Amino acid sequence: MRIRHPGVLRIIGWCGARLVRTLSATLHFDYTLLGPPETDPRLPGPQRYIYALWHEHFLIPIVRFSDAPLTVLVSRHRDGELLGYLFARTHMEVVRGSTRRGAVAATLGLLEAARKGRHLALTPDGPRGPRRTVQPGILYLASRTGWPIVPLGIGFQKVWRMPSWDCFVVPRPFTRVRCIVGAPLSIPPCLPREQFPLYAARLRQTLNHLCAQARLWAKHRLDPATHSPLEQRKHPRWISWNISQTPVTVS
Repeated sequence: MRIRHPGVLRIIGWCGARLVRTLSATLHFDYTLLGPPETDPRLPGPQRYIYALWHEHFLIPIVRFSDAPLTVLVSRHRDGELLGYLFARTHMEVVRGSTRRGAVAATLGLLEAARKGRHLALTPDGPRGPRRTVQPGILYLASRTGWPIVPLGIGFQKVWRMPSWDCFVVPRPFTRVRCIVGAPLSIPPCLPREQFPLYAARLRQTLNHLCAQARLWAKHRLDPATHSPLEQRKHPRWISWNISQTPVTVS
């Protein structure tokens, strides 16, 4: 049975926000930057970015980056409504739409948010997949605004996966969660449509590589750059490497 009544969805969203915050408080969360300090979405600065992460990893960033000046794109589907109510409990703004429903309105809303100086956050494979496939919308926005895309790779020690198209991730309580904020990827202005697949493949490879490294970091407490143990350090050192030249197979 599908729930469509706004009042019921609002109650579910309120309860969901409380549950997500309670769960998040139990997690051992840490993150590192591969790019310059200003790519941290919570730090002020003149440069604005488009943050990209896979749809399956959307849950925890809602809480962990809730104070950042972000405008987030969520779909007009039922799951998008629930996510919208979760975002309503944060300082983030929400634009509704997708490549299939409300694409024009969503693009205009995101461009308006960009003119206000807010960061943008998108799931390149949302709202209905295919899983971990980059759709052209994020490339169009990056080309139109001139803002670099900052990929986020997220890894978990232990999770539950939902029976959805994206295998949506819910971390188990008290597990380790690691986030790697990748180096910015610049998209040429007025990018020709025939070049979209090239940049889509590059972004997909980067996101998958970051997720694989974050997963190693979370499961084995390994430095994501050297794979050496992180025994006595609460926060890993800053790292960088050429992620575009390292192919990764992701299950």
